[in-house]
Amino acid sequence: VSTQSTGVRNSPAMPKTKRAARDAPASPSKKQAVDVISHAEARRKGKLVLSRGEVFDGFAFGADVSIAGEVVFNTAMVGYPESLTDPSYRGQILVLTFPCVGNYGVPADELDEWGMLQHFESDKIQVAGLIITDYSHEHSHWNSARSLSDWLTTNNIPALYGIDTRALTKLVRESGSTLGKIVHEGGEDVKLEDPNKRNLVAEVSCQEKKVYNDSPDAVCTVLAVDCGMKYNIARQLLSHKVRLVVVPWDYDFSNEKYDALFLSNGPGDPTQCGKTIAQIKKAVEADKTIFGICLGNQLLALAIGGRTKKMAYGNRSVNQPAVDCRNRRCYITPQNHGFCVDADHLPQGWIQLFVNANDFTNEGIAHETKNMFSVQFHPEACGGPTDTRFLFKDFISKVVNPNTSLTLASAFEAPPVKMKKVLLLGSGGLSIGQAGEFDYSGSQCLKVLREEGIYSVLINPNIATVQTSQDAANKVYFLPVTPQFVEEVIRKERPDGIMCAFGGQTALNCACQLENAGVFEKYNVKVLGTPIQTIECTEDRDLFAQKLAEINERVAPGITAETMEQCLEAVAQIGYPVIVRAAFCLGGLGSGFATNEDELRNLAERAFANSPQVLVEKSMKGWKEVEYEVVRDRYDNCVTVCNMENFDPLGVHTGDSIVVAPSQTLSNEEYFNLREASIKVIRHLGVVGECNIQYAVDPNTLDYCIIEVNARLSRSSALASKATGYPLAFVAAKLALGYNLSTLRNSVTKETTACFEPALDYVVIKFPRWDLKKFSQVDTKIGSAMKSVGEVMAIGRSFEECIQKAIRMVDDSVPGFTARPEDLELDTEALEGALSIPTDRRFLTIAAALQRGYSVNQIHELSKIDRWFLSKLDNITKLEAALPSTKLTDMSYDIMLHTKQVGFSDKHIAQVLKDGSTEEEVRQKRISLKVTPFVKQVDTLAGEYPAMTNYLYTTYHGTTHDV
Repeated sequence: VSTQSTGVRNSPAMPKTKRAARDAPASPSKKQAVDVISHAEARRKGKLVLSRGEVFDGFAFGADVSIAGEVVFNTAMVGYPESLTDPSYRGQILVLTFPCVGNYGVPADELDEWGMLQHFESDKIQVAGLIITDYSHEHSHWNSARSLSDWLTTNNIPALYGIDTRALTKLVRESGSTLGKIVHEGGEDVKLEDPNKRNLVAEVSCQEKKVYNDSPDAVCTVLAVDCGMKYNIARQLLSHKVRLVVVPWDYDFSNEKYDALFLSNGPGDPTQCGKTIAQIKKAVEADKTIFGICLGNQLLALAIGGRTKKMAYGNRSVNQPAVDCRNRRCYITPQNHGFCVDADHLPQGWIQLFVNANDFTNEGIAHETKNMFSVQFHPEACGGPTDTRFLFKDFISKVVNPNTSLTLASAFEAPPVKMKKVLLLGSGGLSIGQAGEFDYSGSQCLKVLREEGIYSVLINPNIATVQTSQDAANKVYFLPVTPQFVEEVIRKERPDGIMCAFGGQTALNCACQLENAGVFEKYNVKVLGTPIQTIECTEDRDLFAQKLAEINERVAPGITAETMEQCLEAVAQIGYPVIVRAAFCLGGLGSGFATNEDELRNLAERAFANSPQVLVEKSMKGWKEVEYEVVRDRYDNCVTVCNMENFDPLGVHTGDSIVVAPSQTLSNEEYFNLREASIKVIRHLGVVGECNIQYAVDPNTLDYCIIEVNARLSRSSALASKATGYPLAFVAAKLALGYNLSTLRNSVTKETTACFEPALDYVVIKFPRWDLKKFSQVDTKIGSAMKSVGEVMAIGRSFEECIQKAIRMVDDSVPGFTARPEDLELDTEALEGALSIPTDRRFLTIAAALQRGYSVNQIHELSKIDRWFLSKLDNITKLEAALPSTKLTDMSYDIMLHTKQVGFSDKHIAQVLKDGSTEEEVRQKRISLKVTPFVKQVDTLAGEYPAMTNYLYTTYHGTTHDV
């Protein structure tokens, strides 16, 4: 839902002089306000009509044409340019379950070194049409060249937004393969058509033979049969220095000279490709080295005499768990297919290579003795995770050295750790940065111990916790979590193991001191989960930087110091500005930014008061801050459960920033680059269980650096658990006891594995709460040291809906995103200062600036907050300014629904209208128009599988209830 259609990124930048800033435009005129209402009423309408008769009404963008195709869904949260150009989607109407689409625009048509489009998977959009919930008319990204709507229009592809994609996804899930058509209001109707009856491969395959890297230095020649081959597959093969010969799907390559055969992905029914299958049979008989992907997996199966079958609705997401059948190793894979191999009808000598851990369909086949294998998923991963890209290396290795083993990882399956008694360290008393979230994680750990029949002993002096309740633990010691008292309890109770990752920084520091004192060795106590050595590497800033350098990952340039003199020497090398961090501290305690020696000395003194070691780092204030929650078991299975993006740029502690999950302004490349780095880091450090990794991301390039890793459950872990529905603490406790991630079940669906990455079909916002006004002399500025004392979480299906919910929850005296009278009266210098310097009320100052006519670009230049977030707030401000132009009695269904979808409460609407309407009158009018919220589930998989959960939220972006 939006009020304008211009790309924010391409707007002129604000002049940086104060004089120019003071010449800010005046408040929106009455005509501009009325235009916002007119725009909402004049949106082009369209509908999606399904073959069973269901009709979904929405608003049109993209090309003004009607089309028909097969309706399919994709649960990916990023990667729409890559998905729309994937030839495997040929003839299909694609439903994207993640509601906010178009956020980062579309890149330019740049060519790579091979003459292929760099940012896309083919030379054009391949889908027949696109269906989404909330189209972002404003896009913001350094690599964006145009809006999604403009790109669709250029390619003559229609799209609809305003659709309840969750309801649509569930319908497709339950009814199976579904045909549909997009029809524009007043436009020409079209007949339903099943694209699978066409030879879709012939439509997307190349028309003539092409040769890439025709060099004598090529390590081998790979002949690729193009059935709709994605550009990134070709790029992956060429990255291994091969000579790549690409031929059409029906090409007779029996007389071609080549070392290995590659079978590409592609759309439609594999049985339509009879000519291709006949050629593959000849290659099989000639004992050629063969590797196939997706459709290539199905074609290889048919060529060897196997069978394929149509799936109910296919697998088209980027979080499908594929298990290696030989060693039970699980990989997270991207997929896009509606057909699969029937594993019950493989000929003798062929085995299943991978199987889907959720629906148990075939994910790959291999010959027992010959160098022939194929996979159903996409190891080239664009979009999607890159966990299985090593298969390209394995393929080429088999060509160069035919005796290379296909074993992907060592087969190792040790039984879970047998424990009779386990000691759990709690977090102690509540403090800023360490509060109820550790009661949550500790309670989950106790739940696991009870479920496993393990006697639990808890140390926690905080009586106001769930974990100290009767029957939560078998025995509770209300003692301080300090080495002295913990050793006394160990001496008395003699536990077999200790859990130290569930009590925050207090428990972690205590465990490190006990390990260094030899207490655990003395009493033969096993540290469960992440080893102490790993914890010390993440807490000691110098060791941390060294460990990351070993895997070519970097932190911000910094130097550790143990004296004031060393701090000054560090700054002499690095240069101002710097950030000073204290090691082994929670909530950024004792940290801050320094621009001169006086500030440095002041910060260093505070830091040394809390820690013996201080890190002086180059400041990256103004970069984006992004977090990933990562889980790993001791068998090296890894998943990223949630990624989150800070509303505020780097410089504000994440506990004091508005946090959005999942990230809204990262492209597919950025999202999965950071995911890949997260997994590489957690494996190298040896974390077992859950950890949090924080990044600084350059807003103008692909550059990033790692801020820190928390090798324990954290405040962000609690947020991620609630945001995704994934029980992080519960799973982490299971993994600490030695369980394999792929054998654990998803507690929400009850059917799928816990070795998966949640797909969100909603937006989550964490909003911090401060009580700074209770203290008369407190500094209201917020920075790298956390000051908030609590937070709320809001869930919705648009950013505007979600942020307004959060604001009302954190302070019930504020109706939503609106300016305070005192902010509207600030002079220009004071207002711009309030925008530049983060405080606990800056978000309301932004509302005042927008209301006073400041542009998104002007506010961005002052605050460095991403333009996309600011443009969404601008939508709210413009609608608030427009509403007084209408009367409640005249308010139409479309305007009332639009206002509610932008997040306005009935009370807020009544305050904005100038006709004397009350909150109750607004409510009655809304109900009479049948504008009511719908209840949706947080089910971890965006509706792809049935869920058994009472974890719910309400939204106005819906047409049906989940319960």
